[in-house]
Amino acid sequence: MSSSIFKSKPTILFLVLAGFFVTNALVAQFIGVKIFSLEDTFGFDTFNWSIFGATGSLQFTAGVLLWPVVFVMTDIINEYFGRRGVLFLSFLAVFLIAYAFVMVFAAVGLAPADWWQSLNVEQGIPNMQDAFRVIFGQGMLIITGSIIAFIVGQILDAWVFHKIRSLTGSRFAWLRATASTMFSQLIDSVLVLYIAFVLGPQLTGSSEPWTLNQFFAIAFVNSTYKLIAAIILIPAIYGAHGLIDLYLGKERAQMLKAEAMKL
Repeated sequence: MSSSIFKSKPTILFLVLAGFFVTNALVAQFIGVKIFSLEDTFGFDTFNWSIFGATGSLQFTAGVLLWPVVFVMTDIINEYFGRRGVLFLSFLAVFLIAYAFVMVFAAVGLAPADWWQSLNVEQGIPNMQDAFRVIFGQGMLIITGSIIAFIVGQILDAWVFHKIRSLTGSRFAWLRATASTMFSQLIDSVLVLYIAFVLGPQLTGSSEPWTLNQFFAIAFVNSTYKLIAAIILIPAIYGAHGLIDLYLGKERAQMLKAEAMKL
């Protein structure tokens, strides 16, 4: 039985895509605690945007590096394994992300060794336990917002992708991939920011909630960035299709895509 699994190219393909999908989703959650400046990263002059009465520069969570890739991966999985494959991996990723955060919170709660806390004083880190807690112990509001936004975005991405594909057939892969990603990324950005920085603080009183102008402005900037990233990744979608079709063989690839339409 086990040897037959490794003789099935579609099974191997699904396992590879699943591993890459879940890994990207998980890593994006953990690196999202870092906020980076797009202008400073590329050496641009600061772009002071002004939208909805709010102003700011191009600053994003590091997670935006991977979220466009996650949503493109969603479209590739949808292409070959249908909505059922996408939803299975999406709920699996949510479970594993939640599990990972539980383990991280448990690790944060462990009593640190004395020598370890002062291990990197010479590198400017006076207390390793504090650094570990701040970096890995993300707030529950951000975690909750990220997980809800991710699963809702995935469901919408799969639904929009399937609707467009049912109308266009095998043509216009760029259209269904870009349109579904654009819509789902918009919802993802709106949900995670609203839950983490507007609704959450209002309910818990843990911090000052964002104003609606600030929320709409930052959501617009984040969504625009993700849309541009999705457009840039269009060649990668066609490249991935070509490699997968080459691996499976044209006839088997077409059969898999036709079956995916029914799932």
